[in-house]
Amino acid sequence: MLISPAASSPPDRPLYLPRDATILSVIELTPSEKLFRLRLLDGNELGHQPGQFIQLSILGLGEAPISLASPPTRKGYFELGIRRVGSLTSAMHDKRAGQTVGIRGPYGRPFDIASMAGKDLLLISGGCGLAPLRSLILYVLDRRADFGRVTILYGARSPAQLLFKEDLASWETTTGFACSYTVDSQEGEGCYNGRVGLITDLIHPLELNVQNTEAVIVGPPLMYPPVIAALEAKGLDSTQIVVSLERQMRCGVGKCGHCSIEHLYCCQDGPVFRLSDIENLRGVF
Repeated sequence: MLISPAASSPPDRPLYLPRDATILSVIELTPSEKLFRLRLLDGNELGHQPGQFIQLSILGLGEAPISLASPPTRKGYFELGIRRVGSLTSAMHDKRAGQTVGIRGPYGRPFDIASMAGKDLLLISGGCGLAPLRSLILYVLDRRADFGRVTILYGARSPAQLLFKEDLASWETTTGFACSYTVDSQEGEGCYNGRVGLITDLIHPLELNVQNTEAVIVGPPLMYPPVIAALEAKGLDSTQIVVSLERQMRCGVGKCGHCSIEHLYCCQDGPVFRLSDIENLRGVF
């Protein structure tokens, strides 16, 4: 049974208090997604772990949960991959380097790095799920000797919606890494020469060391059931599969109930879960 961890807040800082952060740079990833690099004004590190999220606030617009896209091994900054979907994220997309925003957190259950040590990792993402998974991928890259072979699979709707293209190209050539990606359709985008098809098509040909592999899935809810089925067909069981779930979070600290999954709160008991702990709960995916 899962036990809610305390929200990840340093003891000398109130749990609910945002801190000011300066935007260091803004990179356009796609027409609707940007990567923001930020630094806390107080000079401290954010103190996050891969898989956690923060609450981003802009005066007059409220706040929204955003997954962290960089690991704690990269000092002096943290990164957020943000899709333009509402008033707050649209306002964030209009901001430039040098401006400030509010940051509350980090919050949530991170990836269990200790359980992954020494294992082969199969890291699977779809759509904007690559942003939070990137925090884990870069952590593994920075601690390369602690892990076995790393296989990265990524799926997007179209070539124009592929995220982190430079990272994908780098991971394809990194020793000990295998990286493959695909798109659902390339209609109207003739310059794309990569794979077209479902992400499950990338799983079927894999040769896995089943006894020593841990799989991680991060993506839209509809992606999870077919990907889990494909992994189970390869011989993995639910104790070897980790998922990060998207939910309508509001407070981030388990008080409002918007992200509940039966008795669990996604913002504290998750967003990272081992599949064996949640597979029998209603409405998980």
